[in-house]
Amino acid sequence: MSKQTWRFNNINWYLNSIKLAPWLLLGLLILPVIGGLVGVLLPAFGWLPALGGEQLNLQAWQQLWQQPGLLAMLGLSAFSGIVSTLLAFAATIVLLACFYASNMLKRLLRVLSPLLVIPHASAAIAIAFLLTPSGLFSRLFAHAGMGWTAPPDWLWPNDAAGLSIVLALALKELPFLLVMALAALTNTNLPAQFRLAQSFGYQRITAFFKIVLPQLYPKLRLPLYAVLVYSCANVEVALILGPSGPPTLAVAIVQWFNDVDLANRFMASAGAVLQLLLVLVIIAGFWLTETGISWLSHRWLANGRRSYGDKYWQYTGWLIVSVITLFMLLAIAGLLLWSVAGYWSYPDLWPQSMQLQHWHSALMFIRLPLANALLVALAASALALVLSLATLEAEQLRQRQLSWFSQAVIYLPLIVPAVAFLFGLVWLQEQLAISPGMATVIASHTVFVLPYMFLALAGSYRYLDPRWAKVGAGLGLSPAAVFFKLKLPLLFSPIMLAIAIGLAVSFGQYLPTLLTGAGRVPTVTTEAVALANGGSRRLVAVYALLQILMPALGFMLAYWCSRLLYHPKQAASFIANSKVNSKVNSKVNSKVNSKVNSKVNSKATANITANTMSKDKEKKKREPNETRF
Repeated sequence: MSKQTWRFNNINWYLNSIKLAPWLLLGLLILPVIGGLVGVLLPAFGWLPALGGEQLNLQAWQQLWQQPGLLAMLGLSAFSGIVSTLLAFAATIVLLACFYASNMLKRLLRVLSPLLVIPHASAAIAIAFLLTPSGLFSRLFAHAGMGWTAPPDWLWPNDAAGLSIVLALALKELPFLLVMALAALTNTNLPAQFRLAQSFGYQRITAFFKIVLPQLYPKLRLPLYAVLVYSCANVEVALILGPSGPPTLAVAIVQWFNDVDLANRFMASAGAVLQLLLVLVIIAGFWLTETGISWLSHRWLANGRRSYGDKYWQYTGWLIVSVITLFMLLAIAGLLLWSVAGYWSYPDLWPQSMQLQHWHSALMFIRLPLANALLVALAASALALVLSLATLEAEQLRQRQLSWFSQAVIYLPLIVPAVAFLFGLVWLQEQLAISPGMATVIASHTVFVLPYMFLALAGSYRYLDPRWAKVGAGLGLSPAAVFFKLKLPLLFSPIMLAIAIGLAVSFGQYLPTLLTGAGRVPTVTTEAVALANGGSRRLVAVYALLQILMPALGFMLAYWCSRLLYHPKQAASFIANSKVNSKVNSKVNSKVNSKVNSKVNSKATANITANTMSKDKEKKKREPNETRF
């Protein structure tokens, strides 16, 4: 095989593999969700041959409606999801309005970024330590003048109204919405429009609400719906902070599914379908509400008023920043103190003694959960990274982005409640005789990690300057060489950030690990949630800190690797070296050719000169003879 044929085959193999990537990505996201929904719909209507259900019926629904407190479960799930989402969204918009197009917004993101790293279970545990009757808030109130000598008699957390859940979810989802909003605001002309509005006399916050927000919200709709779905159907936060009787619907579904009476799986499937219907109704209500607000706000947007109490909104923004910072600092301080506390009587603010016994005991038993968490996170992140990069490369080779349907499919695992399709996925897993274990857990984590990593990479990849690829192709590089030698080095920092996000998402997965692994693959998250429901408070604090430390180290490594190991300038130097080599080669070739040509020309000139001289000599010899004649 010649070198040109081998190179042509490699190019074809690369192009075919890249073209296949979008289909693999969509299949990985669609098939588990659709298959899981089918697998939960059939048992909900009585079809589960393994448990004797061979006829379609409504017995599971009848059993579900007879459950005591079902309406309270539905109300608690809807209330906690809607209120926490609205609070997080309102806080995000106020912060953006106060600090848009200023350096303060970048500083604010640095302050709130630790909240983005903290898994939901760890955040719930930290807030529980603040809100308990003997928690840090109660101790601060006792020293602030309340005069308490014993813990107060309040039911915080685990209150019946679900306010603890609302607080935890609002604080946890606010950084996510803020990051998504900032990503949507990049590479737009909104800052110029914003400054133009200010030049016409509009105050900062009024200009933001009238100019920026109407163009920002359509891009923020899908992330907002994802937050809404998760808040309505989350399990780990509701398990730690929610009431036990009755719990949220998602927690009740997990309890029915894990019941020793396998007949309750029919009711659990019906509950999962009911959870899906509840989420769909809430999303429809949100859409109708935003449509009505959009229709009613047309006159307000064009009324010409320049200010709506901007000064007070500015104070509100600073108040939100202060409250969030206070909660974050106190939560971390509470976890650190409880993890090393010996005897700590109420209402003292500082433990009487400190010890590392709980750290030693935790580290003795956490080796297997820690190794499992690292292995699952690395494998899921690697799969998601390969599929995301290949799909984005396919976009550039085709010179068009994914269709609106494909981009909506990417959000599918985030919009469909996990509790609604994971049970069906487990049922399909049993029907196909796939034994639960490490492979099934990695596959389930990839489904949830892939959307976040794709969204983290999409902006940077799509806005990469296409002239780099043209320059590389002009130098004779194949599409594969352009991808590996130019694009990947230029995108090294976004890739490292996406890997850190993927690791953080995988570290925080509780329900996929519990269900698809059938409890055989313990991780730090599953152990922390199990201990939070009755374990030692000091040991729980150790597990929560370890759960926070893992993604934090991932982000730190991503930052330092992008700073120390590689830099986009290396791609530029590669191009420069290629250009220099081509110039040197052209100069060498030109010099060689000129020398050869000069030698050839000199030889030809010498031959011509010799011929002419010989002719002249012959002519001179002939001239005397001619005169004599």
